[in-house]
Amino acid sequence: MADDVFKALADPTRRRILDELAERGGQSLFEICARLATRHGLGMSRQAISQHLAVLEAAGLVRTRRQGRQKLHDLNTAPLEPLLNRWLRPEPPETTP
Repeated sequence: MADDVFKALADPTRRRILDELAERGGQSLFEICARLATRHGLGMSRQAISQHLAVLEAAGLVRTRRQGRQKLHDLNTAPLEPLLNRWLRPEPPETTP
């Protein structure tokens, strides 16, 4: 699972997508494409962005939900918790008496 998260975070476009979803959740593919183009100058095809979203979804970093005919995307930070705990909040070593 951690490998999927690291793979997803390794790409700068995917990190920008996560930044956009952190700022405003519930975006459609069209909205994400428009925000990446206008705010970051990324003129990528909808198919390319959709592939990035699939990687993020496979890693658990993005959740999708249907609202009518639209598929909306939201940030899910739960997969980051084990990584934070691993290095930023490690368990103290056990001491034996």
